Amino acid sequence: MAPLSTAVEAEPFTEIRTRAARPVDLVHLAKQCLGDEALEREVLRLFDTTITDYYGRLKLATCFDDLSLVLHSIKGAAGGVGAWSIAEQAKAMEHEMRSGRPLSQEKIDDLGIVVGDVRDFIARMVGQDAA
Repeated sequence: MAPLSTAVEAEPFTEIRTRAARPVDLVHLAKQCLGDEALEREVLRLFDTTITDYYGRLKLATCFDDLSLVLHSIKGAAGGVGAWSIAEQAKAMEHEMRSGRPLSQEKIDDLGIVVGDVRDFIARMVGQDAA
């Protein structure tokens, strides 16, 4: 039996190309809105207002109950539109709090960065429609 003359070389992990995830899962949003693009835009506008309000409340919250309620609201609202990065971060923060670890200002600021990214994405999406 002749040895195999060609070998398949595995592509190094560092060279595997991955597509960057969008801040909002547009496929999920389309399913939630039954493919109605006007409704999708309106839901994004409402979410932008909602997440701005909830994040502002989170920054002002001082007790466990308030922090927990706001994080849970953020997680639910973000999951509804497919803003998975926000939902996952809020879920992790909720878990940390329930495990007895205090919620640091750094964690709140990190969530604010993700919220800003999603809001920028929404502004671009809604702005494209206005043009």
